[in-house]
Amino acid sequence: MAWFLGLGITGVVLLALSLIFDGVLEGVLDGALDGALGGVLDGWLSLPVVAGFMSMTGFTGAIVLGSGWSGPGGAAGAGVLAGAGAGWLTYRLSRALMRDQTAVTPTADDLLGTPGKVVTAIPADGFGEVLLHLGGQPLKCAARSAEPVARGTRVWVAAVPTSTSVVVRPADG
Repeated sequence: MAWFLGLGITGVVLLALSLIFDGVLEGVLDGALDGALGGVLDGWLSLPVVAGFMSMTGFTGAIVLGSGWSGPGGAAGAGVLAGAGAGWLTYRLSRALMRDQTAVTPTADDLLGTPGKVVTAIPADGFGEVLLHLGGQPLKCAARSAEPVARGTRVWVAAVPTSTSVVVRPADG
């Protein structure tokens, strides 16, 4: 039983190390085996998959052996089956998480034509501030205009010279 418990604890420690060092140890298992097999085991030799397999194999073997359901051979077989299931689930979950993509990040071009409101008056020869909404989030930008614009005036973005400044024109003019 000590062998099974040792295998289970080693798997948990390996999983903790892979989480703590977040990818630093990931290349440990990518060497000769994966290169020799032409990428067939890509993802299957990741540390979380191996750790899940090891810990489930060890703990299941210890449970089966300790309960008296079977001897060491049967406990090892049950452990390997449970470990293979845990490894497969870990592999599938990690693949699903890697495929999860976020929405496209807004760019400066997305500000063109955006309506906004002047929060700091814009003088004829200087900068003021406008409050815009981009992707549902408020965005305060420095703003210039060809003509003075009073605080509270509704405006449209006519140009985006930098990522933090815009050129606006009054919405009603």
